[in-house]
Amino acid sequence: MGELTLQFSEPNNEDLLALIAKLDEYLYSLYPSEEVFVVNLDGPKVSDVVFVIAYLEDIAVGCGAYRPLDVRTCELKRIFVDPSYRNKGIASRILSFLEQEAAHAGFTSLLLETGPMQPESIELYKKLGFVEIERFGEYVDCPSSICMGKKLS
Repeated sequence: MGELTLQFSEPNNEDLLALIAKLDEYLYSLYPSEEVFVVNLDGPKVSDVVFVIAYLEDIAVGCGAYRPLDVRTCELKRIFVDPSYRNKGIASRILSFLEQEAAHAGFTSLLLETGPMQPESIELYKKLGFVEIERFGEYVDCPSSICMGKKLS
């Protein structure tokens, strides 16, 4: 594998938009549309979201983001690695990078939402120290939502 670099991104970055489109297509193949929670890239709060793109050489292979929920807590969003590049540690690198950035920004806990049709994601999150928590926010009434959290040190 070549060199992996992680770069901050604006929400209108073409590479980011292409990766998010692939992620949405994947999620819609697994879950009913009312159970897929997307990020409104045109919404007023998008400027609060920190986006990152993983590049392998010059190819955008993955992405992720975090958004503040309150002054101490943020939520990981849009964690995705192109299927052609999975099982190479890219998702772990994206998650570790976002975790470090969130801690540096003063957040003390990370939350995320995933689902039962993504056991590989759940396994990775557990390996990285996330534990299952009660559903929060917009996920409270979603039967397929699995919410997880992690304290930052």
